[in-house]
Amino acid sequence: QVQLVESGGGSVQAGGSLRLSCAASGYTYSSNCMGWFRQAPGKEREGVAAIYTRSDNTYYADSVKGRFTISRQGKSMMYLQMNSLEPEDTAIYYCAARDRYGGSWSQERTYNYWGQGTQVTVSS
Repeated sequence: QVQLVESGGGSVQAGGSLRLSCAASGYTYSSNCMGWFRQAPGKEREGVAAIYTRSDNTYYADSVKGRFTISRQGKSMMYLQMNSLEPEDTAIYYCAARDRYGGSWSQERTYNYWGQGTQVTVSS
């Protein structure tokens, strides 16, 4: 079993920056993909970014390309650097991981480990 815990959320002014962290514990050896999802009030959860642990290939939602950067340290720590934040980025951000292949990086149902979420609020 893998446990994930997010941290680093908060409130910032538009144009500001935040860095989210995700600490993974348990048996993480088999994890092949780690990612970030977010859910705004009244909206469905959507993929933000992901990183494949074998290739280090990264993927981003169109809405955050050029502003967000995903990175990792082994399989025990993952980060999401968020720059030039916009009010539309306001959401609960979730750390996620999966140990099986199939589907797009952004398909929520393919991830089998989830953190509790951390709130990000951006004011204009």
